[in-house]
Amino acid sequence: MNTGRTVFSQIMDFLPLHEFHKCVNRYHGERKVKSFSCLDQFLCLAFAQLTYRESLRDIEACLRAIGPKLYHMGFRGTVSRNTLANANAVRDSRIYQDFAMLLIAQARALYADENIGMHLSSTVYAFDATTIDLCLSIFPWAKFKSTKGGIKLNTLLDLRGPIPAFIHVCKANIHEINALALLNFEAGAFYLLDRGFLDFGELHRIHRSRAFFIIRARKDFSFTRRYSSDVPDKLGLRFDQTIMLNSFYPSVAYPDPLRRIGLVDPEESKKIVFLTNNFDLAASTIANLYKSRWRVELFFKWIKQHLRIKVFYGTTENAVKTQIWTAISIYVLVALIRKKVNADKTLYEILQILSVSLLEKIPISQALSDFDYTKLDAESQNQLSLFT
Repeated sequence: MNTGRTVFSQIMDFLPLHEFHKCVNRYHGERKVKSFSCLDQFLCLAFAQLTYRESLRDIEACLRAIGPKLYHMGFRGTVSRNTLANANAVRDSRIYQDFAMLLIAQARALYADENIGMHLSSTVYAFDATTIDLCLSIFPWAKFKSTKGGIKLNTLLDLRGPIPAFIHVCKANIHEINALALLNFEAGAFYLLDRGFLDFGELHRIHRSRAFFIIRARKDFSFTRRYSSDVPDKLGLRFDQTIMLNSFYPSVAYPDPLRRIGLVDPEESKKIVFLTNNFDLAASTIANLYKSRWRVELFFKWIKQHLRIKVFYGTTENAVKTQIWTAISIYVLVALIRKKVNADKTLYEILQILSVSLLEKIPISQALSDFDYTKLDAESQNQLSLFT
């Protein structure tokens, strides 16, 4: 019989638990806690994410069914849906937020050399927001519209990976421009923004940080054209201009020249206009860079489809945020494992494999490899043969 450790416990080995306990102590997460620790809570939610559990009762039933293995999987407290529900409601979600951001920092270091498909040494970020719908009668604190509730994920995605470099979770009725104000911009990096983030004061802050932005322009702003450059007849490019803003408030907020690039999308025959503060790259490169912004949309679609952030295990704001941050931690942890074991599989494939092999006692590298179990040597098996 294989006396190794379960795949779940091997996954948890990749967690920097000493840093996790620092996060717990920072917010006094285990004050007056006797048995069910913050780590037990995290392990329960991690198990739920990896095995696609739908409710607290579901989590409790599955974990109690494997009771003898829980200790070796890292659990030290008794798993109960009431205890887990209470922990989700009252233990500060910032514990799991800080821990997720720490895992993100580790993952970004591993993916720093990833190729984004362009000959560009600068880091490229895409910033956008998505709303997770919530039932207003169950989550009254998350009021978004008169009959609708929601919570918003503002995400700065590093296109090398892709790994989120910054995530801000807030109520859906808070405009995403407020999250843009929380960012510290990296000199030399490119920030790809949708036109919903067109705030000339924030754009000038990016400019003062010696970073670059590329953003869709609106049709209703006034400007004066200073220069026009020739553009190649490719990618549907129509013009490349240097402009100054005319209107009082925009010109005060952004007093420097801007570059205005226009093109016609050959697929949709739709005119698109970009604004940027970069005057060095070719207009075609600027257009190609902005096209890569769709990766943040794919990231949102991916996490909504493959992580448990649509059905929640609690109804309080703290419980919802705790589950979201735990889901992000699992996403980043899988990305870390993919790099550290050199798994030649997508994150989706790894999640599917882990979901059915968590309790297997095989090396995780073997579980994620293309190992052919049909070719095992019969003599190496532990089961004795009845026929000779």
